Amino acid sequence: MSEGRAVARAIDALRRGWPIAIDDVRFLAIETADPAALAEFDGEAPADLLISGNRATTLKLINQLDAAEPADPVLIKRSPWLDLDLAVAVADPALDLSRPLKGPFTTAPLCAPATARAALRLARLAGLLPALFTRRGGPAEAETTSDAVTAYAHKPRVRIAARAHLPSRHGEGAEIVAFRSDDDTSEHVALLIGAPDRRPPLVRIHSECLTGDALGSLKCDCGPQLDGALAEIAESGWGILLYLRQEGRGIGLVNKLRAYALQDQGFDTVDANLRLGFADDERDFAVAASILSALGQSAVRLLTNNPRKVAALEALGVQVSERVPHRTAANPHNEAYLATKRDRSGHQL
Repeated sequence: MSEGRAVARAIDALRRGWPIAIDDVRFLAIETADPAALAEFDGEAPADLLISGNRATTLKLINQLDAAEPADPVLIKRSPWLDLDLAVAVADPALDLSRPLKGPFTTAPLCAPATARAALRLARLAGLLPALFTRRGGPAEAETTSDAVTAYAHKPRVRIAARAHLPSRHGEGAEIVAFRSDDDTSEHVALLIGAPDRRPPLVRIHSECLTGDALGSLKCDCGPQLDGALAEIAESGWGILLYLRQEGRGIGLVNKLRAYALQDQGFDTVDANLRLGFADDERDFAVAASILSALGQSAVRLLTNNPRKVAALEALGVQVSERVPHRTAANPHNEAYLATKRDRSGHQL
């Protein structure tokens, strides 16, 4: 089995509530565990908890020196009273107001930091909260290594799965191309609008947003950005929309809704993601570079306000000949969101 497939099986196992092994250390996702699975995983002694440094900071389990590396894992020693219900409350900050935490909790040094970081990374890739039960020994439904997780996270491989004409109001001759990943179930699409010419195509990298794209959410600007991008590409005469399955800046739909709940408590989008144990932006634009390569495009005009996208594509060998600003109007519900993107995430017109 290839390393990528082993990682993909481990991701699937975490989603299903099954134990996995990384470098001979066992892990069980807190979010998908049930009492029977946890009892079997515990064996003769309770398994410990592994959470992100961001979450540990919120729980006041690490000092300021430790917090200098907020994404690093933190190990909580498991007491007999720390059952599954309380472990879920430890994992999910969206529950802090409704389920005040008990304690005290005791932390312990990590025996294998690289393995622990890989485990949290796998949980994030699975769309789960980065919080797991962990122990030495015991059964595992899937096995991988920390090195394989690192390689998997940074080397996405996609291939063209299907393509067809898709007449739309933005171009009757548009073509849609679907891509699949060789190592997981992700499916992305590219919409080609207009006729290729000697110019680099106008490209918009749009990350999926169910609430904004399909449900008309006013909390973000994703829906208007998508509509505006399609109109600008059509007007330019030649361009490509990449629609990537990276909901909620890469944290997934369920976690995005958890972030919404935290925003309702007064946190901005960046702090909400951090409190959940994620980076402020978990998206991997390497998949966009891979798709552009499959389409034979080595240079683009990029429709974006996000300098990170420009830097990511150029680092991956795609020449960005021009950054084209992408303007949308604010509304009373997303003014703070747009200000956060500008002031904390570096977006610019």
